[in-house]
Amino acid sequence: MSDRYPLAELDDLPEDLRERILAEQEKAGFIPEVFLMFGRRPAESRAFFDYHDALMDREGNLSKADKEMIVVTISGQNNCQFCVVAHGAILRIVKKDPYIADQLAVSYHKADLTPRERAICDFATKVNLRSDELCDADYDALYGHGLDSEDAWDIAAITGLFGLSNRLANASEMRPNPEFYLMGRIPRQK
Repeated sequence: MSDRYPLAELDDLPEDLRERILAEQEKAGFIPEVFLMFGRRPAESRAFFDYHDALMDREGNLSKADKEMIVVTISGQNNCQFCVVAHGAILRIVKKDPYIADQLAVSYHKADLTPRERAICDFATKVNLRSDELCDADYDALYGHGLDSEDAWDIAAITGLFGLSNRLANASEMRPNPEFYLMGRIPRQK
């Protein structure tokens, strides 16, 4: 990681951010560095994670696995090491599949996906790489798998939010915590 953007110190953060980070630490067993990187700017950190939570925790037709699949797919396209590794770990855990994240990060076209999952990745990819070319056929492909306009919005919003995250992670040379690499690959130690 670059010295250009040093991580915030936990003790120097406002109480609300410190509490959130400690809750994440309790859940994961470590502090994901993204929280300390974004913590450098508390107002932006709050806004980012509030939007993150609004999207990723939203009830709808997209499962947690679907959402993490979007993040890993577009983070691979954007060459974001941090997000591929960190969200790949979450995806492996929620899908109980040690291979899926690596497949998606390299090429979702070669991944073991259902037709519905492939349609989601197709739409996210078009939003990520060529959003100006979206047309009715792209939406119809989602509708054919039981998804609706609100799901399309969620796919686009997740893609957009993580496009932002990918670019900030790359610009700051953010590296994934070592713990992420093994999560979901081997049974968790009790």
